Amino acid sequence: MKAVVLAGGYATRLWPITRHRPKMFLPVGEETVIDQIFADLEVDDRIDEVFVSTNERFAERFEEYLAESTFEKPRLSVEDTSEESEKFGVIGALAQLVDREGVDDDLVVVAGDNLISFDVGEFVDFFEAKGAPSLAAYDVGSKRLAKEYGLVDLDGDLVVDFQEKPDDPKSTLVSIACYAYPRETLDLLETYLADGNNPDEPGWFVQWLQNREDVYAFTFDGAWFDIGTPESYLDAVAWELDGDNFVHPDATVENSTLGRNVHVMAGAEVVDSSLDESVVFDGATIRDADIRRSIIDEDTTVSGLDLAGALIGAHSTLTNGT
Repeated sequence: MKAVVLAGGYATRLWPITRHRPKMFLPVGEETVIDQIFADLEVDDRIDEVFVSTNERFAERFEEYLAESTFEKPRLSVEDTSEESEKFGVIGALAQLVDREGVDDDLVVVAGDNLISFDVGEFVDFFEAKGAPSLAAYDVGSKRLAKEYGLVDLDGDLVVDFQEKPDDPKSTLVSIACYAYPRETLDLLETYLADGNNPDEPGWFVQWLQNREDVYAFTFDGAWFDIGTPESYLDAVAWELDGDNFVHPDATVENSTLGRNVHVMAGAEVVDSSLDESVVFDGATIRDADIRRSIIDEDTTVSGLDLAGALIGAHSTLTNGT
C-alpha cells in the first residue's frame, strides 16, 4: 500500500506567515502540523512508500526537513508549479502523481494540513475491512462551518449522498480530506478529469465516485483542525497546549505575563509584556507590548504596542508610533 501526503498548497490565507514556509511546518506544541501524519504512516507496516506531493516553491524546504527528520518512508514528488495561479487542483495533482510515480497499489491520501486526533492506522484498518473507497468524516457541529467542506450523508457507514460545499447543509458531518482508494479506483481519476470535472477540491471526485460505486465513511470523535486560517491554526495550538504554555528552553521571558496557550520559540525574547493565545517564532523580540490571538514571525521586533488578531511577517519592526 502507498500513501500520499498532500502538501502543495500556498496557504494564502495565512500570509505573510506562510509566504515562504509550508503551513505544514507550523509548530503545534513540540511538533509541526505534519509530524503526526508522518509518524503514523512511518510505523504502519502496510504502507511501504509515502509520497509528499508539494510544489516547486517549497520543494527545497521539504528536502531539508526530510533530511533532518528521523522519518525514512517519505520522499518528495514535486508538481510543476511555483505560484497559486499555476496549481493543477488537488485531483489534478493527485492524478499526475499517480502517473508520475507509477502508483499501482491501494492508496491512502491525507492532507498535510490536517491535525487529527485518531491514528491514520485506524483509518487503514477500516478501509481494509471495507475493501472499497473510504473517507474520514467528522461532525463540525456548525452548519456555518459545514458549508466550507464536503457534506456526508450516511446509512450506517455507507455514504448515500455527498455534497461538496453545499449552500444549505442539512447536517454537520463533513469529509476531512483523508481518503483511501483501491488500486482499481485510481484509473478513474483520469476518467473524471477527462470528462471535464472540477480538478480542485478532492470532495468533487468523491461526489462523482459515490454515484458510481459504494463509498464508506470512517467517523471519529475527538478533534480535527483544518489549518488554513490564522484562527484555525491558533485553535489547533490551543487544543494541543490545553490551557498551558510552551516556552522553549532557549527563549527568554522576563517580567511578563503569559496567559493561556502561548508558544514562545527558541531565541525569542518577551520582556515587560503580556501575551495570550499567541505564537512567537524564533528570534522574535516582544517588549512592553500586549498581544492577544496573534502570530509573530521570526526575527521580528514588536515594541510598545497593543495587538489583537495580528499576523506579523518575518524580519519586521513595529514600534509605538509606526
